[in-house]
Amino acid sequence: MQRSGIGPGAWLNELGIPVKLAAEGVGRNLQDHLQLRAMYRVSGVKTLNEIYYSLLGRPLMAAQYALMRRGPMTMAASQLCLITRSDPAQERANVQFHIQPLSLDRFGTPLHRFPAITVSPCNLRPTSRGTVRLASAALDAAPLIAPNYLSTGEDRKIAADCIRLTRRLMAQPALARFSPDEFRPGPAVGDDEAALVQAAGDIGTTIFHPVGTAKMGVAGDPLAVVDERLRVRGLERLRVIDASVMPTITSGNTNTPAIMIGDKGAAMVLEDAKG
Repeated sequence: MQRSGIGPGAWLNELGIPVKLAAEGVGRNLQDHLQLRAMYRVSGVKTLNEIYYSLLGRPLMAAQYALMRRGPMTMAASQLCLITRSDPAQERANVQFHIQPLSLDRFGTPLHRFPAITVSPCNLRPTSRGTVRLASAALDAAPLIAPNYLSTGEDRKIAADCIRLTRRLMAQPALARFSPDEFRPGPAVGDDEAALVQAAGDIGTTIFHPVGTAKMGVAGDPLAVVDERLRVRGLERLRVIDASVMPTITSGNTNTPAIMIGDKGAAMVLEDAKG
């Protein structure tokens, strides 16, 4: 939209893009779920780390999938989820855990060569807001994405509480036989609030739920990009039908809501075409 001249006028003018529609909300209101990827060495149980590096591990995984459509190659990104509160004072559940039988330094890097799991809590209702804007008018230039994670006091407190909660969870007697040993953020990070917030920034990463940069809203909302029928305000015959229209991020995974938006948006297009 910004490359087409639809967006905040100041942003477009900086890049020499003619303004077709000054829409201040385009690229603003970015929201995402920040996952805090805590990791623990474990023993007495096989994780995907050592299965992957074993002599027969990868061939067996391929055979399981090819012959039976089973095994690690059929797994979702996380194999266990938990929805709970970051603190008993929270009125309702505000945190979702994603737990995986593997560990790696960051996405795209090799798995660790020792047995470990990743326990990732994320704040389901973050109050931090970011932006997405053009870096240049060139078609092949990557955008400037500023998620502004942990930019509010509320988000920072919940992040610190999430690490505390993860540690309490992993210290439960039921898990003692696996000897969980935290190595990220690691025992050097104590219970001090500032240290935990810093650790959250160090181990935090996107969980791939970006929404909100073309939000739906009423006519009086200066950041509303689309109306209740997903039509771009101020233009005719243009709609946005994807997760960017969410005014506020959903308290959970965004895939199903995005599918719903697509289905509802398609129905609206057909209805309006029929008059």
